[in-house]
Amino acid sequence: MIKITMRLMLASLLFTTMQAHAWFWDSWFQPSNYTKTKYPIVLAHGLLGFDEILGIEYWYKIPAELRKDGASVYVTTVANTNSTEVRGEQLIAQIENILAVTGAKKVNLIGHSHGGPTIRYVASVRPDLVASVTSIGGVNKGSNTADFLRQIPEGSAAEAAVVGIFEAVSGLLDFLSGGGYEQDALGALGSLTTAGSLAFNSRHPQGVPTTACGEGAYTVNGIRYYSWSGGSVVTNLLDVSDPVLALTSVPFGSEQNDGLVGTCDSHLGQVIRDNYGMNHLDEVNLLFGLNNLFETDPVTLYRNHANRLKNAGL
Repeated sequence: MIKITMRLMLASLLFTTMQAHAWFWDSWFQPSNYTKTKYPIVLAHGLLGFDEILGIEYWYKIPAELRKDGASVYVTTVANTNSTEVRGEQLIAQIENILAVTGAKKVNLIGHSHGGPTIRYVASVRPDLVASVTSIGGVNKGSNTADFLRQIPEGSAAEAAVVGIFEAVSGLLDFLSGGGYEQDALGALGSLTTAGSLAFNSRHPQGVPTTACGEGAYTVNGIRYYSWSGGSVVTNLLDVSDPVLALTSVPFGSEQNDGLVGTCDSHLGQVIRDNYGMNHLDEVNLLFGLNNLFETDPVTLYRNHANRLKNAGL
């Protein structure tokens, strides 16, 4: 009887060990479906954005991490300086190509900075293409920095100098990323000012809050709207872009911002959170992941959001 009991115990232990090994293998070595959304995820960059230049990814490590656990991800490029409408039309053409290649019916749009209103334009004029819109650090009600630059007198030498710098930088970025798009610095600036944003919102109001710092409609025309943003400026002393954002944040005064967009002005639809310890570039994990060590890793935010979209049937 003792021998039988011992054998049963050994068999039970062996079975439990095998289960543990199977769990370990599934958890660490087998791909999961954590980020496997129903529709492809399409990433849209912001002002002076790109896909990859000289090994620098705009969405640093984000697409790879989303794909690792099941997501179908497409990184798009549009004119890095131009009006929201021009950028939106360029994005529509790419979305149509993505749908043709994948056979999917719709896409989940994620836009950063000027990419926020860009994807909102697509959802407004072509709702048949879109399952969800997620704005990250989106310029949804304008930027104080853009307002400050627009105070430069029109037609002045100062304006010509600023435009020349922007278009030289944007032209170089476009060339290095192989975009081939026409650039329009004044068109971009006009879209990103408070006045330009309010005019855009009157034509494309979907998901925009009607109060100063509230939430917008969660669902419009069957499209889900989400947003999140950072609320800090200097987050990592090793990041050479932080001093630049500290300078661009000056026009905000005491208003909480991420260096280029006010916290409340980034709101759209369901606000996941608006005060992450991140600045405007941390929101896409630039530069090279040098972000706040005491805040959630930006890549984790994208993974969690893909899972949120998956659980919503998107």
